[in-house]
Amino acid sequence: MRLFVGIPLAEETRKELVALEARLRRKAPKLRWSEPELWHITLQFLGEASAEQFDAVKARLGEVQAAPVPIELEQLSCFERAGVLHVGVRLTPQLVALQQCVSAATAQCGFVPEERAYQPHITLARSRSSEDRRRVAELAKGVTHALRFTRFVAHEFVMYESFPGPGGSRYEVRARFALGAE
Repeated sequence: MRLFVGIPLAEETRKELVALEARLRRKAPKLRWSEPELWHITLQFLGEASAEQFDAVKARLGEVQAAPVPIELEQLSCFERAGVLHVGVRLTPQLVALQQCVSAATAQCGFVPEERAYQPHITLARSRSSEDRRRVAELAKGVTHALRFTRFVAHEFVMYESFPGPGGSRYEVRARFALGAE
């Protein structure tokens, strides 16, 4: 099974992103747009896991004790080399602490933490070609007004299983973990 750990979005935030995506989609319909039910804030991508690893990581993540995490979305941006259009997530001390706790817990089960700096974001669209990568960059730069999103507090994080397919991936929740004890 292919696993990752993330924070689900509040419904109000999801609605605001749906409205933004609808405006952007009209400008670039050829991009591979993410479905709103797939939106999340990744804490750690784990990759392929055996049933034994799943059980172990589920147990370790269940031991994570962290406070609820305030979430604030930032501006539209892109990872140009990858051709990914996304909305950034403010890197708060609480979010960093949770991400580090998750990485420490999964490392005990054989998963290697990402070496790159943590850049929380919500992926809206991906490019299909080099021409689309340019379009992604143009879209990100074209939104010059400040976007405002409703802040929310995450009271849980989730372990998802990813099922890649020709039309994009599908995710299923495999375990939920409450935030609140510190």
